[in-house]
Amino acid sequence: MTHCAEHISSVTKQKIAVTLLSGGLDSYTAAALIKAKGFSLYALTVCYGQVHVHEIEASRRVARALGVENHKEFSVDLSVFGGSALTGNGDVPKDRSLDDSEIPPTYVPARNAVLLSLALAWAESIGSRDIVIGVNALDYSGYPDCRPEFIRRFEELALSATKAGVEGDRFRIHAPLINLSKADIVRRGRALSLEFGLTHSCYDPIKGGRPCGRCDSCRLRAKGFIEAGIPDPLLS
Repeated sequence: MTHCAEHISSVTKQKIAVTLLSGGLDSYTAAALIKAKGFSLYALTVCYGQVHVHEIEASRRVARALGVENHKEFSVDLSVFGGSALTGNGDVPKDRSLDDSEIPPTYVPARNAVLLSLALAWAESIGSRDIVIGVNALDYSGYPDCRPEFIRRFEELALSATKAGVEGDRFRIHAPLINLSKADIVRRGRALSLEFGLTHSCYDPIKGGRPCGRCDSCRLRAKGFIEAGIPDPLLS
C-alpha cells in the first residue's frame, strides 16, 4: 500500500467532517456543534476576493479555539467576476430594512456553491463524507444559497458529481443552524462555551477592524445577542 493510500485509509476510519470556516459567528457555532457530536474537524477557509482580511484572521483564531485537525486556506478570486459589494463592486448598504425581500448587493454570485464544491473535493480526497456549512435561513440577508432547498440539491449533486457518489457513498451536508434564529445560534454557542470575541461578522469594518454596526451582518448579529440576553464581546 502506498503512503497516500495508507493516509486515506487511516482517515476513513475516523469520523471526520470538512467544515467551511469563515471566522464568523455562524461558521464557528456550526463547526462546534458538529465537533460536539464526535467529529474531528478539517477546516477550509476560502479567500474569495473579499475586500478586507479581518474574517480570514478571525478564521485562524477560531480554528485554534476549535482545535481543528487541519486548517487549509484556499484562494479563488471571485472579485474578477464582480457582482457583489463584498468583493468591491459597489458600496455595502447600511441601515437597510432587515425585512427587505430583495436580494442585497452583498450577495456574492454562487458563492456557497463554489465553497461547497471545494469542500466536497477535499472531503472526497480524504475519505470523508461529511461537510459542514453555517448557513441560516431565518435571520439572514435573503441569500438564495442559504436555503434548505439549496442544501438538499447540493447533496443530490454530490451523488452524481463524485466517484464516491457513483460508487454508492452518500455525502451529507450538515447545516445545523439552518432553521435557527440568530438568538438561538448565540444561545447554542454560549452553551458550548464558545469565545465569540474571536469572531468577525462585519461586512464593512472601520479602523482597526471594529464592526461598523450598520451593515446587515452587524445588525443581525446585534439582534441575536440582544434577543438572547447575552452581551456581544465585540462591543464591550
